[in-house]
Amino acid sequence: MEPEAGMRIGMMGDAYKPKVSGVTMHISLTSRALTAAGHDVRIFTLGQEADADDEPYVVRSPGVPLADSGFYLGLRYTKAARHLLQSMDVIHVHHPFLSGRLALRYARPVNKPVIFTNHSRYDLMAHAYLPLVPEEVSETLLQTYLPAFCRQVDLIIVPSASVRVLLHDLGVQEDIEVIPNGVDLRPFAQARALPRQELGFSEKDVLLTYVGRLGPEKNLMLLLRAFAGAQAAFPEAALLIVGDGPEREDLEERTRHARLESRVRFVGQVDYPALPKYLAACDAFVTASVSEVHPLSVIEALASGLPVVGTRSPGIQDTVEDGVTGYLAANDIAAYTAKLSRLLADPAGRKRMSEQARRASEQYAIERTTGLLLEQYERAVRQGPRRRETNWRVLWHRLTDWPQ
Repeated sequence: MEPEAGMRIGMMGDAYKPKVSGVTMHISLTSRALTAAGHDVRIFTLGQEADADDEPYVVRSPGVPLADSGFYLGLRYTKAARHLLQSMDVIHVHHPFLSGRLALRYARPVNKPVIFTNHSRYDLMAHAYLPLVPEEVSETLLQTYLPAFCRQVDLIIVPSASVRVLLHDLGVQEDIEVIPNGVDLRPFAQARALPRQELGFSEKDVLLTYVGRLGPEKNLMLLLRAFAGAQAAFPEAALLIVGDGPEREDLEERTRHARLESRVRFVGQVDYPALPKYLAACDAFVTASVSEVHPLSVIEALASGLPVVGTRSPGIQDTVEDGVTGYLAANDIAAYTAKLSRLLADPAGRKRMSEQARRASEQYAIERTTGLLLEQYERAVRQGPRRRETNWRVLWHRLTDWPQ
C-alpha cells in the first residue's frame, strides 16, 4: 500500500497534557509539525473527558487517575476512539505498557503497522518509584516484558545511540532506528531574556539553571551539593531551578540548611511559551540526571546558547560534547563539582561553548526530525505489519472489545 500525500497518523501515550514531561512535549511538538506539513494526526490517551485541550486532535478515553501522577488506568478505549484509531495509516505508540498493549490489540486485527519509540530509562524509573521492589525483581520483569513487546511491533525507534545499546543489553534483538527528538528551535534562538532583577539576581552573577521535573530520578540532591561546593569557591555563582515535583520541599529544605537561599531560587513550573526567556537570562544549564534518554531540556538549553554541565550517562552524553558544548562528569559529587567549578572559572570558555552549543542544536530542529520520522512511517505503510493476526486471535480481540 502506497501512502497518500497526507498520512493519517495515530499517536498513543499512557499520559498527555496537562501532565508535563519530555514525552508529552515530544508528542505535542511532533504532532503540531506533522499537522503543519499537511498530515492528519490524532493523539490517543486515557483521561477525563472534561480535560481542556488546546489541540483539537486529542482523543481521550475514560480512565481511573493514579493519585496525582498525571497517569490514568484504563484497559480499553471507547468504541469511537477505537474505530478512529483503526482508521489511521500508521500507529505510533510512545509507552510500552498500557498504550503499548492497546496499540497491538487494536492495530493487529486491521493490519495496521505499529511503531514504538522508547523514550525512558524504565530500569532506573522502576528503581526510583518502586523502592520496595528488589532491583533484581524489577530488572527481571523488564527483561521479560520489553523484548517480548518489541518483537510484536513493526519498528522500534530510540532518540539516541546509547539507548539502542541499552535496549540490546535488555535482550531486544530487533533492528532499532535512531531518530533524535525534535525541538522548535526558533523561540529559544530568538528569545529576549527575562530581566535578572525579576529573578532576584544581578548581571554580575553567573546564573546556572536546571529545568525539569523535581523527582528522585533527576539526581537533584547531588546537583545541589555540588553547587554548594562550587559556590563556596565562586561566590558569584547562582542557581535558578525551574520546575516542580515531589522532591521540591526536600530540595528547598536542603537549600535552607546550606544557607543558600539567596543563591538558589525555585520558580516552580512555568508555561512552556515563557521558558525561552528564562533560559535566555542564564549563563549555563546544569543537570545531574542519569535517567535521561534524550533530554529535551538539554536541547532547548543548547538552542538558547547555554553550555551544559551534565553526567556521563546515556542520553546526556549523546547530546553534550565534553569540552565543546559543555562538560560531562562522572555521577560523583567530587567529579561534578570539579567540572562545574571549571565552567565557572572560565568566562571565555563559556562564550566559546555558547556559540558551539547553538550550532550543535541545529541537528535537533523539529523540521529535520519530523522528516526522518515520516520516512519511517512511509516505509512501515509500504511494508505493512510484519506479523498478521491468526483468525482466532482476531476473534479474541473482537470478543474482548464487546460490548462498549
